[in-house]
Amino acid sequence: MTIEIAPSILNADLSNLELVVKQIEQGGAKYLHLDIMDGHFVPNLTFGPPVVKSLRKKTSLIFDVHLMVDNPEQLIEPFVDAGADFITIHWESTKHPHRLLQMIKGFGKKAGIALNPATPPENLQYLYDLVDLILIMSVNPGFGGQSFLFEQVTKIQKIRDMIKNTKKEIFLGVDGGINLQTVREVIAAGADFIIAGSFIFSGDVVKNCQDLIEICQTA
Repeated sequence: MTIEIAPSILNADLSNLELVVKQIEQGGAKYLHLDIMDGHFVPNLTFGPPVVKSLRKKTSLIFDVHLMVDNPEQLIEPFVDAGADFITIHWESTKHPHRLLQMIKGFGKKAGIALNPATPPENLQYLYDLVDLILIMSVNPGFGGQSFLFEQVTKIQKIRDMIKNTKKEIFLGVDGGINLQTVREVIAAGADFIIAGSFIFSGDVVKNCQDLIEICQTA
C-alpha cells in the first residue's frame, strides 16, 4: 500500500479552517484527520458534526474522523451524515467494538479501531475482518504537541506482522509525536498511514506536508 499522510487539524488555526484545508491540499495530502474529543474520554474538547459538515462543502479531501469519545455509538450516524469517509473508534471506549465496527461498515464507510498506548495488540484478534484502519496512539490521546512514545514501535511491528497474516488490506496508522525524524521510525516498523498535527502546523503548512510526503515516498 502507498504510505499516506493525514494532517490533523487539532493544532491548526481553527478560526480559518477553509484556509487550512486549502494549504493541506496544496501540500499534496489526500486525507484530513479530524479529532473529535468530548472532554470525558480524553481531557479536551474539540468540535462536532456541524463543523465537519461545513468543511465537507469546502474540500474533496478524504475525511478521517477519529472519535475520542465516550459512547461513540451515539456519534457514528451524525458523522456519517456530516460527510465522514473513515470513522475510527477507540477499543477502550466501548464494550462492543465489534458491533460498532459493523455499524460503521453498514453505513458504507471505512471503519477504524484505535489503541491507546497501554492497550495490547492481542485485543484486535477478532476484529480484523471488520477494520480498514488500525490506529496506534503513540502519545496519550487528548492534546497535540506531545513527545513520541518510542515503546510503541514494537507494537507497530507486531501489528504489522498480524496484518500480514490476515492477507487483508488494512491501513496501519500512527498518531502522535510525528515529525521528520519519528516518521522514519514508524515507517520502518510498518506504518503506512501517518497522522501529524503540531509538526505540520508549526511554520509553513504546505512545505511541511510536502517534506513529510517526500519521506513517505522514499522510505
